[in-house]
Amino acid sequence: MRVACYWWGGVRHVGRLSADGREIAPLALGARAAEVGVQALVDLVAAGRPVPGTSGPAVALAAVKLDAPFPRPRRNLFCVGKNYHDHAKEFAGSGFDSSVTKPGEEIPPHPIIFSKVPECVIATGATVRMPRGVSEAIDYEAELAVIIGREGRSITASRAMDHVWGYTVVNDVTARDWQGRHKQWLMGKSFDTFCPMGPWAVDADELDGRDTRVRCWVNGELRQDASTRDLIFDIPTLIETISAGITLYPGDIIATGTPAGVGIGFTPPKYLKSGDTVRVEIDGIGVLENPVS
Repeated sequence: MRVACYWWGGVRHVGRLSADGREIAPLALGARAAEVGVQALVDLVAAGRPVPGTSGPAVALAAVKLDAPFPRPRRNLFCVGKNYHDHAKEFAGSGFDSSVTKPGEEIPPHPIIFSKVPECVIATGATVRMPRGVSEAIDYEAELAVIIGREGRSITASRAMDHVWGYTVVNDVTARDWQGRHKQWLMGKSFDTFCPMGPWAVDADELDGRDTRVRCWVNGELRQDASTRDLIFDIPTLIETISAGITLYPGDIIATGTPAGVGIGFTPPKYLKSGDTVRVEIDGIGVLENPVS
C-alpha cells in the first residue's frame, strides 16, 4: 500500500495510490488527517483498527499537490550517521568527522544516532533554501527512512521488524561547516527546509527495507548508488539500539544513513548551489525531487 499526504480542494488529505500510481483516493480518516497526515493512519493501525475505505472519488495524481507524508512529525527524527562502510571511510577522510581521532576508527563500533527537528521537513517539489550568509557548505544525503508502527521499549532485534509500519524517502540535507564546528550534529542538520521527505509512504507489505536500492542524482549526475544490504547496522539493530532506553511510538521516523557519494567526498567538494536539483530514488517507494535556491 502506497499512501500519500496531499492537497486537493484547499484541504490536506491522506489517500491511497492506485496500483498504477496514476490516481489517488482519500481515505476516511476524518479531520485528523488534515492535521497530521499519514500519522493518522499509522495511529489507527497501531490501535488494531483496519485501514479505512475511501471517503471520496479518486483523482489524478498529477492534479494534486503532494505534501510530506508526515508534514510535521510528532517529534524529532532519529537519524544514523556513518552507516554504510564506503561512506564512513569517505566522511572520515573529509576532515569533518570529529568522531575519528586515529586511524582504524572510521567504522563506528556502535550506531551513531543524532536527530533533526520536525520543522525542517518539506515535501517533494518544495525548495531547499540555501542559508546565505550562514553556510556555503550545503550537502545532500539520500536515505531510506523507517516508520515505526507499534510502540515499544527494549525491542530485541529479532522482534524489531514487527514494530515497523513502513518506509519513506528522506534527503538529510546538511551544513557541513556547522556539523564540524559544533561537533554535535543537530544544528547543521536542522536548518529550515533541510529534510525533504516523500513522495509518499509505503507499508511493510509493499517493501522490505532491508534489501532495496538507494540512488541520488544532482542535476542528472548519479552521485550515490547502493543497497541497504550494505548497511553497517541493519534496521533491526538500529531499532534495538534506539529503543534500549527510549520508547518508540507509532509514527517515529528513523533515517538509516546515507551511502558514499555525498558532496563532501569529492575533491574539491561538490556542495549544493542555487539552481541545483536533487533527485533521490529508492526502489519500491519512488522519487523525491527538490530544487535548491
